[in-house]
Amino acid sequence: MKVLHVVGSLDKTAGGPSRSVPQTCEQLSLLGVSIDLIARQSSDPVELDKVGFNVRFMNIKQLIKFGYSLSAKDYDLIHLQHVWDPYIHVMAYFARVKGIPYIITPRGMLEPWIMNRHPWKKKIAMMLYQRKDIAKATYLHATCEMEKENISQLGFSNSIYMIPNGLDLSKIKDLKTDYSTKKIVFLSRIHPKKGIELLLDAWKQIKTDWTVEIAGDGDENYINTINEKIKIDKIKNVTLVGSKYGDDKWSFLKSGDICILPTYSENFGIVVAEALATGIPVITTTGTPWQELETNNCGWWIDLNIENLTNTITKALLLKPEELKEMGVKGRKLVEEKYEIKAVAIEMEKLYKNLLRKNIDMP
Repeated sequence: MKVLHVVGSLDKTAGGPSRSVPQTCEQLSLLGVSIDLIARQSSDPVELDKVGFNVRFMNIKQLIKFGYSLSAKDYDLIHLQHVWDPYIHVMAYFARVKGIPYIITPRGMLEPWIMNRHPWKKKIAMMLYQRKDIAKATYLHATCEMEKENISQLGFSNSIYMIPNGLDLSKIKDLKTDYSTKKIVFLSRIHPKKGIELLLDAWKQIKTDWTVEIAGDGDENYINTINEKIKIDKIKNVTLVGSKYGDDKWSFLKSGDICILPTYSENFGIVVAEALATGIPVITTTGTPWQELETNNCGWWIDLNIENLTNTITKALLLKPEELKEMGVKGRKLVEEKYEIKAVAIEMEKLYKNLLRKNIDMP
């Protein structure tokens, strides 16, 4: 089986897909799937092991030229990661022209919060190309049941498969042991979607000697806005610490007693799984699919507003180190049982085989 993956970016600043897609490609290749991965050129791509699969960086002109050269014999299927991006649209178009079946993973870009952001742009894009690209996909891939339901509500009749993002637990060299650092950590893109301003508004109401460290890349102007808010509102014990990658990322997560992601919307929220995998409980919102935090007693899953954030953080800060550790152990167990990358890759391979069988059975 030969599969082409296409993702808009593998840059370090591009968020979760730039990491989860290559990890999945690596594990699929270990299962015997021949994988080529194409992405835009990047000045600072994520570190890629590239075990068993090929990575090619192309600008959009090179991608178009590549598309013209494609043959139906080159690939059994194409897996497109994202929507709205013209880079992805180019390959959806050529997949149809060349008669190659394709799968689309929207990566949260069809979630209500995203659809309601610049809605007129979304309507124009849907009319011009996006609806056709999605409707003609053989399958759609959602990373959680919530995303699957939201895609269905948009009126698409494609079969939708739910397979979560996976996590390579071998990358985590050791787990958290010290639960007395009195630190809350945030690790994600510095972006308005992430709810950082609401976190700051909640934090300034809490009287504590705990600290908050906010790590991540983002638009420089927005980062300046956050720093200015901290200064003007005189919010104490909050620091922006820049980006964290590789071993630094895992060390940063383990330095916290609690991880927080006060986001408006996530199709998955890979940092939640990463934090749980290191052994720390997580506070996040119902804009993510992480109700399991509550059902497995390894965190808090709350509606996003300042009052809820304030009350939940206050409650979390009152827990004893041994109580935080107990929650952390349960979180690690959840990730081991459900989100390990090898199991996820096996499910993805099954999806590919289903697609090929369907394609053969079609008259």
